[in-house]
Parts: sequence; C-alpha cells; structure tokens
Amino acid sequence: MLTAANHTLRIPDLPPGIGSYRFLYFSELMKRPVCAGKIHDRLGRVTDLVFGLKEPYPAAVGIYLEHGWGKPTEFIPWQRVLRVEDDAIFVMPPEQGEHYPPFVDQPGWIMLDNHLMGRTILDMDGRRTEVVNDIHLLEAKGHLLLIHVDTSFNGFLRRWGVGRIRGIKEDLISWKYVQPLSVEDVVTTDKVSLSVTRRQLKELPSEDLADALEQLTGSEQEALFSALDSEKAADTLLEAEPRAQRQLIANLRKERARQILGEMTVAQLANLFSVLPHDDTTELMGLLPAESVRRIKAILAEREAKARDLLSVEFVAFPKEATVREVLDHIRGSGLEPHHVSYIYVVAPEGKLLQGVVDVRELLLAGDQATLGEIMASPVVSAEDDDTQEDLAQIFAKYHHRMIPVVDPQDRILGVIRYKDVMKELVTRMKE
Repeated sequence: MLTAANHTLRIPDLPPGIGSYRFLYFSELMKRPVCAGKIHDRLGRVTDLVFGLKEPYPAAVGIYLEHGWGKPTEFIPWQRVLRVEDDAIFVMPPEQGEHYPPFVDQPGWIMLDNHLMGRTILDMDGRRTEVVNDIHLLEAKGHLLLIHVDTSFNGFLRRWGVGRIRGIKEDLISWKYVQPLSVEDVVTTDKVSLSVTRRQLKELPSEDLADALEQLTGSEQEALFSALDSEKAADTLLEAEPRAQRQLIANLRKERARQILGEMTVAQLANLFSVLPHDDTTELMGLLPAESVRRIKAILAEREAKARDLLSVEFVAFPKEATVREVLDHIRGSGLEPHHVSYIYVVAPEGKLLQGVVDVRELLLAGDQATLGEIMASPVVSAEDDDTQEDLAQIFAKYHHRMIPVVDPQDRILGVIRYKDVMKELVTRMKE
C-alpha cells in the first residue's frame, strides 16, 4: 500500500526499478505556472500535458502551452523539465530566443485534457460505463508516467477545482485496462469511447449512461442496455434522446419491457410513449394495468391532464411527534431511492391530513431528539388534485421545489409530483 496526497492507494504492477517516486493528479498540474529556471521567469501556464502511447505506461513527452490572443503555442520537451513543485513547474530556458517552438503533433501522442479528461469508458466485457474525471500520474527518475484514470467523485471535484470530500475512496482503473480504440480515434473524434476490460465498475448516473448509449449503435447499444437492471434501465431510458429511446424499445423482449415499464410513474410513461411509434405504444400499453393505461391515455390525448393523473404514491410521511432519529433510521433501513426522500411530509395519523414539510437537508442538520413538529415548515405549498399540468408548472416555477404534494379538498395528501415529471414534458412539447 502506498500513500499519495493523503490518500491510501493500491498501485498494481509498477514499472520495475523506478526507485524513489511520488504521485500526482493531472487536475492539480493544470494551469500551474511554468518558469524558466526562476519563479520570476514565467513562460506561461500548463494548458495540457502531452504523452506518448507506449507499453506498459504512457510517458510524458512534453508540456503544451497555449497563450491565446493569436499568439503561437509552445511545446516544452519533458527532457527540459527540471522539477515539479507545488507552486510551479521549472524548466530549462529555451535553447534559442525567448520562446520554445510551436507545438507540432506527432503519431502516437495524446493530450491528457483534450483527449482523455471527461471521456466515456465502456466496459465491453461487463458492459458498464464510467467517465474519466482525473488522471493519476507517477513521477520517478525524471519521468512522468500515466498509470491510472480516476473515475471517482473526488476526481470530479478536483477536476473543477473544488477540492475533495473525506471518506470517499478514489476509484482508480489501471491504464493496462484502459486503451484508446486507436490513436486516430482519440485525436480526431470529440466523443471517443475507451475500451475497458474490467469486470466491475461503478454504475454512472442515468444521465451519463444515456449519453454513452447514444454514442453506440446496433448490437453494442443493445448489449450495454441489456446489462442494466430494470430500475436502472428505466431511469436511463427516460434520460435518453427520443431517437435512442425508439431504438432501445424496438429491441426489447416483452417480459423485459414489462419489468422496465413497471419502474416508471404514469407521467414518465406518458412522456416515453409520446415519442414512440403508434404500434409500439399500443403494444406496450398491453403490458400495463388498465388504470395506468387510462391515466396515460388521458395525458396523451392532450386533455387537461390533472394532478391526480400525474402523481406518484412513493413519498415519506410521518406524524409531527416523530423524532429526527426515528425518521433517519427508517429512511436508512427502507431501501428507498434518493429521489423519494427529498422531503418528509408531516401528517396527522388519522386521514393523512397534511400539516407540514421538512426538507431532508434540514433533517440532517437537526438534533436527533428534535421532533418533526419543531422543525417543519407550515403551511405547505401543495397542488390540488384537479390542477392542470400548466398549473403545476407555475407552482414549480414560482417555488423551485423538487417535488410538491397533491392534496384533496380536505387537505389530505394523495401523492407527490416530481419536478422533472412535469417540466420535462413541457420542454419536450415546446421543442416540437
């Protein structure tokens, strides 16, 4: 086990004979000043690092400086680097004149920021995906080697200069398992997928999975989608563009389709069916309960869809006497998805009369013994069961809540409506 930047890391198969070494992250080197011998002799800031593809690990071949304002680029060969320090990278002065020669690309070279950062990794064996959030480097004996890509959330935070969160592990994938499909693909395409032969990778958010699916065609797209469980497949399908939605639906087996559709709310199903061919929509409706079909048809017929047609009954409600500790223990043991617990609704035990609401963020900051009645907000912004979709959109636009409860005339909570269920459909209609 080796330690780098206060992180405990397991580094497999280091190159033999490297002697003393240290680890760096590419995001920490970006924009670092480059100085010719002394700190006052600044040449510019690191725009990118250039590496040569070779086995077992790519090695740095130079520093790329871009000055903007029509000024020529500079390329500093890595052999001219004297040392890498926290405040600057020190290099030898140019051999001739005040500047290094302009950058000229060479076969087998890649640029870390331009060609790797933010790129999608496709696991063609496990068919899962990740995104390169940072790049883990090894400095030894004057060389700088690319040894891992980092797909962790901390890598994402470093990439945007936010820092890191303690307790979140780095998720490092050895470069041995990450190879560009070809140098030409890396250099010429702005949407390059990397081929990864790794059995286990964390799943990406549904939005990123949808982006990855949209880059694939035919059998690759079908294979990646088939590897997702039904809940993840449903979320990903809803985030995909209409063309990809139609392609994925067309290749689904009936039982698989039934499972995926069963994970969606009525509003989500209506959004999906609105972009599918009529024959596909008719076939898929045959897999759903009659009541769901009735509600979906009400929305698709462009009648004034009511809140009662759009609501979901998956929400968290407690009496005002419940303590913060009791609520947190229940949530942690419930297996609920995060989007089901944006708010805790406070109800009277008899008849679910809506009395207040607690944002889950307020819940986390409150003392364990505080009751919901002590920290709840009241009255509650809510929708009536016969409010139209346009009414709901106005409520969301005015109050910026992530979800709103739907109540009957006696203020009894019937369910909740999520922001994206209403607003995504309206945005889609505006684009048509």
